[in-house]
Amino acid sequence: MGLRDLCLTHLVTHNARTAEEPALIFAGREISFAGLAARMAALAAGLRQRGLTKGDRICILSQNHPAFLELLFAAADVGAILVPLNWRLKPEEVSQIVQRVEPKMCVVGADLEGLISHLDRQAVSLWASLSGNGHGSFEPLEAYYAEAGELVAEGGGDDPCLILPTAAVEGVPRGALLSHHNLLTACQQMWTALGLGPWDRHLAALPLFHITGLGLSLAVMYAGGVNVLLERFDPQAGDQLMDAQGITLMATFPPILASLLDARAASGAQWKSLRYVLGLDSPEAIQRLMKETRAQFWTGYGQSETSGVVTLGAVTERPGSAGRPLPAAWVRCVDKADQPVGVDQAGEIVVRGPLVFQGYWGDPSATEYAFRGGWHHTGDLGKFDQQGYLYYLGRKPEKDLIKSGGENIYPAEVERVLRSLPGVREACVIGVPDERWGEAVKAVVELEEGVQMTPDALIAAVAERIASYKKPRHVVFVERLPQAEGEVDREAVKAEYGEG
Repeated sequence: MGLRDLCLTHLVTHNARTAEEPALIFAGREISFAGLAARMAALAAGLRQRGLTKGDRICILSQNHPAFLELLFAAADVGAILVPLNWRLKPEEVSQIVQRVEPKMCVVGADLEGLISHLDRQAVSLWASLSGNGHGSFEPLEAYYAEAGELVAEGGGDDPCLILPTAAVEGVPRGALLSHHNLLTACQQMWTALGLGPWDRHLAALPLFHITGLGLSLAVMYAGGVNVLLERFDPQAGDQLMDAQGITLMATFPPILASLLDARAASGAQWKSLRYVLGLDSPEAIQRLMKETRAQFWTGYGQSETSGVVTLGAVTERPGSAGRPLPAAWVRCVDKADQPVGVDQAGEIVVRGPLVFQGYWGDPSATEYAFRGGWHHTGDLGKFDQQGYLYYLGRKPEKDLIKSGGENIYPAEVERVLRSLPGVREACVIGVPDERWGEAVKAVVELEEGVQMTPDALIAAVAERIASYKKPRHVVFVERLPQAEGEVDREAVKAEYGEG
């Protein structure tokens, strides 16, 4: 680590001097900053003893758990790279990501062993389980904690520390490579924008494998606040923690906020401490939050590739916008020639600055294309108004994306699965409005002549092959999909079948 570098472990060590201040609360158990620092040092020492070195990848497949963060920090100290895996994926999808990043170690949470059934166990040197007694041939991760742990900080600055698998483009998942400084800059920016401090308590209900859930957790930790971890989102449990732990902020995607508000109405909880809810949600849920509580809803724009949000603002400032650019991000909208467009004109959102990721793991051509002209091209369309507020307008046609319940779904991946089904001749997948999930997958399908199939049968067949959240929620069978220049005309399909 260089003279002017910081390692991600700084998030913990600079708060560990106040020995008894809590950093994490999980299942009623408090872990202080000092305790967390000791745990991550012990785990880092244990990883070194097992042969982990700088640049090695460590996959973790786990629901929210303190060990997730301990492993992130320990790997950062070693200089290794953590790869969080989405536990909502199918075994085939998990296997595809693991094969791509070639990890030296895999850590598997309790009750998730079935998701690694398609992996070649011999291709990974070290296997560990978060289950207290291990699992089968897996050693418990607890056995990796060395008695005399010491932080070395071999990773720092522009060294990579995290690979976040992104939605599969044309069936191939990519991994956004983030550095120590990417994440530390994002933390500092959120700390400043929200006025975070030791008084804050974050309900960490979103999965830590998402940049939103992980990024806000790290920012609160950097500010000396407390992360109250929910292993998996449960509206009743989350509602109870609001008052019991004095929660001040949380992040949300549909339908989390509406579910929590329903639980609050049933329980009579007060939520007096809640200041901020950040994320994306329906106008109805946002209005209900601000009517029934004193909390403000903040929204923004960002990606895994930008280490989280690059714009942020309270919805009351400019309803419908994604806020204004934050200080560490240079954001603009450009035309097809990469020239800036004018006020209220649509263009592709591009970003420059210390929040921009290092590239896609093992995919130099995709990285080069994204970074053309010295800017990160997001594939998203937007516009700025006269006051500098950004409005998100959707994906570029060639980068079509559906956002359902906080998850990114590429139509091309679902279409590939549909076309592989016996009896399906052609398919077009689009996103349609959905009250609960924000957006839902709709499949418009051509069947082979004489083939009979029900929507439920088709949906079930897709859910057997890819993660359930990617399956169509609506299916329409047509004799012939609209064509343009020999290909399915996606815009014509949207125009005709784009209602929920």
